[in-house]
Amino acid sequence: MTVRSETVTIEAPASIVWEVLTDLPNYGTWNPFCFAAESTLEIGAPMNMQLNNYTMPGATYPNVEYVCAKVSERLLSWELPHTDAMPYPARRDQVIEALRSDRCTYYSTDAFFGPNATHVMFFCGAWVKRAFDDTAQGLKRRAEQIYSERKAAV
Repeated sequence: MTVRSETVTIEAPASIVWEVLTDLPNYGTWNPFCFAAESTLEIGAPMNMQLNNYTMPGATYPNVEYVCAKVSERLLSWELPHTDAMPYPARRDQVIEALRSDRCTYYSTDAFFGPNATHVMFFCGAWVKRAFDDTAQGLKRRAEQIYSERKAAV
């Protein structure tokens, strides 16, 4: 069971999108869903996040997942492994695809696994989609802003 964000075209190089996506201390300046994040981004490292709760406006909650894939300027992924306390394994992939030297696309997916995947999709799929669409739009705005500022400074 997979939720996929909209695919956004970003008028900025993939390198700038990657820069924004991996600049965790500044997530709060552009990301409406994950407003705080901390990690070394090394494979296996925890990804500590503070998330806005889309089911209860104004509420937030902590979330910890683990970095499982990292390909510079192309892919950043983390996953929630299955445990007895949290039997809802999932994997989030954030994909950047370069179209030209100054343009790329971005989308993200969240795949839910195991016997509870249908349950998770039913109860969480719609708000996860909204959160990921909001994130994609925020990333687009921030990357394009940085690229515009850098071009103007030259």
